[in-house]
Amino acid sequence: MHIILGMLGSMISILYLLDRLGVDIGWINPWSWRRRQAWAKKFGGDPIYSVEEPVDVAAMMIVGTIKLEGDLTVEQKASVLSQFEKRFSLDSRAASALFSSAAHLLGGPQVIGMQLDGLASRHKNTFKPDQVESMIGMIENIAAAGGRMSEVQRTYVESLRSNFVSPSPKKGTWT
Repeated sequence: MHIILGMLGSMISILYLLDRLGVDIGWINPWSWRRRQAWAKKFGGDPIYSVEEPVDVAAMMIVGTIKLEGDLTVEQKASVLSQFEKRFSLDSRAASALFSSAAHLLGGPQVIGMQLDGLASRHKNTFKPDQVESMIGMIENIAAAGGRMSEVQRTYVESLRSNFVSPSPKKGTWT
């Protein structure tokens, strides 16, 4: 028994000294390792996939669809803000905050298409049919604010329609 206690004491002393020297010994604890891995996955992932509110997701899809062709024009930004105020029942400050957060979370033009596809597939069952039609209507109105919709935007809107399959064309509220 005294031999076992001596070996355990030696192991604890060695582990304590390694920890004090800065050597990571966290691999010994499996629960700590799992928690660290989950945190690293969440921390290292794209932040748009952690958004859960349908209004925020719709805002990102609207702004992202407009940004598929590059930066937004002044007319498009004004149209987005007025649509956010009208359709989402927001005041001007909340609409501006929603727009800026959506624009900030989205990446550059080269990755927006991938992000929007991932966002659409992740939130396929989040939206009601009237919310889908409202969102697609806003995208079409805003994209046409500076002229006509581009072919890339038109293709993406059609893929949104096919992904979300909304049978009723009536407009709904977001509250």
